[in-house]
Amino acid sequence: MGDRLRGALVLGAMLSLATTGVAWSAGGGGGGGGDMPSMSAPTYDPAAEYVKGVEALNASKFKDAERALGRVVDALPQNAEAWRLLGLANAGQNDLKGARRAYEKALKLEPDSIEARRGLGVALGGLKDAKAQAQLDWLRARAQACGTCGDAPVLGAAVKAVESAIAGAAVAASGLLLLAGPAAGDRAYLAAVSLINERRYDEALASLAAAREALGPHPDILTYQGYTWRKKGQPEQAEAYYRQALAIAPDHRGATEYYGELKVERGDLAGARVMLARLDRICAFGCAEAEELRRWIDAGREPSS
Repeated sequence: MGDRLRGALVLGAMLSLATTGVAWSAGGGGGGGGDMPSMSAPTYDPAAEYVKGVEALNASKFKDAERALGRVVDALPQNAEAWRLLGLANAGQNDLKGARRAYEKALKLEPDSIEARRGLGVALGGLKDAKAQAQLDWLRARAQACGTCGDAPVLGAAVKAVESAIAGAAVAASGLLLLAGPAAGDRAYLAAVSLINERRYDEALASLAAAREALGPHPDILTYQGYTWRKKGQPEQAEAYYRQALAIAPDHRGATEYYGELKVERGDLAGARVMLARLDRICAFGCAEAEELRRWIDAGREPSS
């Protein structure tokens, strides 16, 4: 596809990314069905469950948020945002041990997350765990290096929250609520598509991160995150996002094509042909994604326009 981006994904965003995920239905109820439990158990759309979790957090319905976000991390254990928000849901129920576990998971995936550092520091402080000091030290150092940068207010609030928790004061979980909703996520996504078209990749990644913060692990967002990292010369990052997108939506045409292109760039033509075969199966009557990937494979690289 090169720098020519698919309008279909933009149209999908206009229809609201939060509701365009694959609709995975639950199995039939009891009463004589022949399905095995693994076939009939309910499954969930991680992006839809993420949005439910955000809505529940904003309404301070922490148990509902825990349930929805737990489904997200079960399906996508590499999703840092979901782990962080799960920590917030646990903290809202005063389950500090659960919050600690969730925030630790988030930080393994995104070590520079200010919000996860804050949450972990508060949870550890509430548990009287001396390790809270390490989170406070990290936040203070980051705040000093930041000075008056854009993250200064968030860092300042985080430092105060962890200091209060270490001192034994209660810190309200609601301090990080009022998260952005689907409409804001759609706007961020559309802005990212425009920025990618202008090859402003760092700004595009920031907009895509904002979209994912609001909408969760939607395959369209993950696909464009992979595409943007690829354009920045980071194939490992790109592959991780393509694989996440395909884990949610195995028949996602954009992610399949882009992953195939990445394989061509790496000299893995056999792997690219596997992706092409998948597209030929998905697109029974042909599609632009399959034709573009076929051109890449024939050329052994990005084809000339």
